[in-house]
Amino acid sequence: MPLTEIDLALDAPPAVPERVAGLIATAEAEIDSLFDTEQNRRTPKFLPSDPRLFHAALAEVKSRALADGDLFCEWGCGFGLAAGIASLLGFEAYGIEIEPALVRHARALNDRAATGAEIIESSYVPYGFESFTGFGGEELVGGGDPGDGTPTSYDELPHPIADIDVFYVYPWPGEQEFMLDLFGALAGDGALLLAYYGERDLCAYRKEV
Repeated sequence: MPLTEIDLALDAPPAVPERVAGLIATAEAEIDSLFDTEQNRRTPKFLPSDPRLFHAALAEVKSRALADGDLFCEWGCGFGLAAGIASLLGFEAYGIEIEPALVRHARALNDRAATGAEIIESSYVPYGFESFTGFGGEELVGGGDPGDGTPTSYDELPHPIADIDVFYVYPWPGEQEFMLDLFGALAGDGALLLAYYGERDLCAYRKEV
């Protein structure tokens, strides 16, 4: 299925609501502490994205009614900040994270802020798919068919993956094409992917029919 890139006007971001600003400030303080105390060595693949840029992008998705619905999923959610922001913007939001230490941080952050976001401890590569490291970076293999006719989903997520309206991910440089391939394989027609590539570079894609 082809992906179409969607232009977002992120140069003049909207004001950040008070609850969202408070959540960002709390998360950034906790993330700074994680790095200052070098506890991040236990989770070496964790790097935070830009929450204000993400808020601007998701707020535009909402204001322009770009998504077909309000079901949101953050892949590799880390502290679950994007999932929390999405929930505060009115989405039914879930974060997928495989590292137990980060899951604990994400659940604690969202519980304290009462965002309503749910954090699921799992791999964002679901049953039936696999990834391997090739010459160009991570590559996707597998068909994702559980073999019993049921839709592909994540444990604890009460929806098939194909029902998710908006995905968000911050891929490592070698994983960018892999994430686009994964989105193309898993998402339903019309779903959106917001992908943060670093240094205020955030792109939006729609999966076309």
